[in-house]
Amino acid sequence: MTGRVAAFPMYNRPELRPTFDALWEGTRDGLRAAGVDGVPDQLTVVETGLLEFWKRPDLVLSQTCGFPYRHFLKDCVVLVGTPDFGLEECPPGFYRSALIVRRDDKRNGLAEFEGATIAVNDLHSQSGHAAPLLAAQQAGLRFGAIRLSGAHVASARMVAEGKADIAGLDAVSWRHMQRFDSWTSGLRVISWTSPTPGLPFITAFAPLAATITSCLSEALRMLPRALRDDLTMFDLVAVNRWDYLAVPDPEASDKALFRS
Repeated sequence: MTGRVAAFPMYNRPELRPTFDALWEGTRDGLRAAGVDGVPDQLTVVETGLLEFWKRPDLVLSQTCGFPYRHFLKDCVVLVGTPDFGLEECPPGFYRSALIVRRDDKRNGLAEFEGATIAVNDLHSQSGHAAPLLAAQQAGLRFGAIRLSGAHVASARMVAEGKADIAGLDAVSWRHMQRFDSWTSGLRVISWTSPTPGLPFITAFAPLAATITSCLSEALRMLPRALRDDLTMFDLVAVNRWDYLAVPDPEASDKALFRS
């Protein structure tokens, strides 16, 4: 079969694209050596329509988020593995959200953000939407308005520019922002959400899942240490499907979380 696709859309900032390309090239070569047909030469760059892309029946490999996996993808893709980023206070393969505010914001805890405007990268984002809303719900408060940004970097920028009061940022994305975006020095973490399973690699080809896992793991292991440090991705671990499905959502009605 020809015409299969692969993409690494998560964390793939311009500064990291050559390293992600190298990770794919190692995985691709391993798959071809294992006799897998139709493995694409290059990664597809997916700017929009990620959910539709992840549902493609010709998807060899990609990385998704826990929220779309448990709500939309669990029955049409197979888990390949979850990267471990060695995040503080997170089990291997887990991550959490940094709830960031402006450094000069006088509020000192999440409970003080009743009625605040939150910037959200995507309504189907675990780290940017579901986790912050659940944290607010557990803290007994409601945000005042939601502003969609389209990306974690854009959410952080909205907070920095005073267009939103708070945002939830994937801990890995926040790590990269602190490294590459000097303007984030004007932001600080007010709180962290509870750890949940990280962003899993997936495939549409269940019979190939074990082979893909092996090739991706080997490609990651064979990356020069400097490149692995660049990604801050140090291992590929197995996180059970049921761990993803067990992650709680905030209350179903936005009216319970946001003021009209």
